Amino acid sequence: MRRIVCWPVNVVLLTLLVLGTTTPVWAHAVLMESKPKINSTVKGPDIPIWLRYNVRVDGKRSRLQLIAPDGSTVSVDAPKQSAPDVIESHVAGLKPGEYKLQWKVLASDGHMSSGEVDFTVN
Repeated sequence: MRRIVCWPVNVVLLTLLVLGTTTPVWAHAVLMESKPKINSTVKGPDIPIWLRYNVRVDGKRSRLQLIAPDGSTVSVDAPKQSAPDVIESHVAGLKPGEYKLQWKVLASDGHMSSGEVDFTVN
C-alpha cells in the first residue's frame, strides 16, 4: 500500500522539478529598449537608431523602414548587429515632424517579429 501512495507524489515532485528548471522559449522577439525611445522627441537632422530585443536576432535578415510625416519612406542604412540581441543603423537629413520607425527581425527561434517606434524630430 505504501508504494501506491508514494508513486503519485513522486510523479508530482518530478514534474515540478522539470518545470522549475527549464527556461521559457520565447516565440517572438520583443523590443526591450530603443534609441530613439518610443514617443520621444529627438534633435535632428541626423538620428542614430539602436534596437535591443529579448532574444538573439538575425541582423542580416532584419529590416528597418522609416515613414516620414508626409507618409513617404525615408532611406535607412542597412542595420548592423553590434550584439546578438541588438541592431543599429543611422538616418540623416530628417526634417522636423513625427516619424514612424518600422522594424522586422528574425528571432533565434525562427519566428519573424515586427513593430514600430514612433518619435518626433525637432
